Amino acid sequence: MMFSQTSCFWEERLKNHNKTKDKILTMTKVCPKMEAKRVSEAVAVEPISADVSFASNRFPSYKLGPDDQIIDEPEEDVKGRPSVKDVVDKETGDLSNQYKRLSVRDLACKFDKNLAAASKLVEEAKLNEVTSLEGHVMLKKLRDALEAMKGRMDGRNKDSVEKAISMVESLAVKLTQHEGGLIQQRIEVKKFASFLKQASEDAKKLVNQERSFACAEIESARALVTRLGGAFEEHELCSKASQDQGLNVKKLVEEVQVARRIRLMHQPTKVMGMQHELHDLKSQIQEKSAYSVKLQREIARIKRAEGSKSCPYVIDGAQSLGSCLRVRAPSDSSASDITKCSVQWYRAASESSRREAISGANRLVYAPEPYDIGRVIQADILSNGQKLTVTTDGPINTAAGLQSRVESLLRKSNSEFTVVISQMNGQEHASKSHVFTVGKTRIKLSRGWITKAREIYSTSMQMCGVRDNAKVPAKTLFWQPRKGMTFLLTFETEQERNAAIVLSRKYAYDCSVTLVGPDD
Repeated sequence: MMFSQTSCFWEERLKNHNKTKDKILTMTKVCPKMEAKRVSEAVAVEPISADVSFASNRFPSYKLGPDDQIIDEPEEDVKGRPSVKDVVDKETGDLSNQYKRLSVRDLACKFDKNLAAASKLVEEAKLNEVTSLEGHVMLKKLRDALEAMKGRMDGRNKDSVEKAISMVESLAVKLTQHEGGLIQQRIEVKKFASFLKQASEDAKKLVNQERSFACAEIESARALVTRLGGAFEEHELCSKASQDQGLNVKKLVEEVQVARRIRLMHQPTKVMGMQHELHDLKSQIQEKSAYSVKLQREIARIKRAEGSKSCPYVIDGAQSLGSCLRVRAPSDSSASDITKCSVQWYRAASESSRREAISGANRLVYAPEPYDIGRVIQADILSNGQKLTVTTDGPINTAAGLQSRVESLLRKSNSEFTVVISQMNGQEHASKSHVFTVGKTRIKLSRGWITKAREIYSTSMQMCGVRDNAKVPAKTLFWQPRKGMTFLLTFETEQERNAAIVLSRKYAYDCSVTLVGPDD
């Protein structure tokens, strides 16, 4: 491996360095990219199942029953192929052996040994630097001594001293060059040591990761082998027990099937009679349920009549969409004039539940809208400082044909209604017919090429049945496209008005907008 080659390289360099301390130490420059490539190649771990060999080039054929139990496993065939259990046992043994060969400690020891060798070289480079400094001091002292001797000598001896001085200077230059080489060598050794340290840490992380993966794979293989072993044992027990009962079970199944065919052939009229009886029972239950609901409503109406004998006012009008509810006093009542009383309408889920005030509905007449379906309508009447409450006999019912009308309009991309603008921004507005277009993303009011308003569904848009004074409340709706602009639109029929409201609220809900009236 590359790690063993690297360690041998540093050991050889260390021995050669000890032998040649007085010589100029040469250093081979190592490229970090090449070394990183070598380290990555060395750390690569073979796949766990690389050494596992199967006796066949195909997966054994067997069937799985309920709870992943093997119900059919072929025994050794004519050519002598081993069974699935033998193959799994052999693979488990190979995985265990390979798991033992994966020694993280050996790799870590090799990295640590290389790091120690690099650290030792760095220390020796520091000692060489100290020795070089001492050599400079000695050369300087020798040169000073030769300069002093040069002044005291003449002739031939003086020339010899000058030659000695020049030799000392040349030695100083060589020593300086050698010192520069040592500095460069020390820098390279430090770089290589830091690189090797980083590579060692990365390799250790990678090896630990691969080891964890290998352990997880081995554990999963062991669990699978244990599961297969239990399935094999259970299959052997079941096969032994079922061999004796196989023929009896088949005979019993055939007898049961024959009995079922005979029963169906000889008793078809009985089955049909039971179906007719069930149908009749369902019809009777539905009739009794409808009659029970009717009786409950009648009882509730009688109770309200008995409890409101002291109230001189009643709510008149059909309790369904398309009608108008009106507060009035009976002809034989001595109540004060209803036109001089103040009225506030409310809606509630039931008579005893919390009620919700209908903002702006303070007239004697109120036309229910689709939001009121299934709810009870109440009216508070303030007369001579006394507050009286009247309630409808039951919840508001939907109008006949409204559901089918809405479903037919939903199939179109845009639905157009013919309307007349009764009021615009609170002012009376006499106009001709306009087209009120309800789309999936916006609503438009136009006449020919002239567009009165066109807005997408937003939180500032509002729509509800009319709550203020209107000539035909059941056919009129209130629409606010944006803040500062309001319309009262009168439709041709009550059904068109209610269908427009239902359709607009459906499309607005698809755009994550709740389209209701003011203060709802």
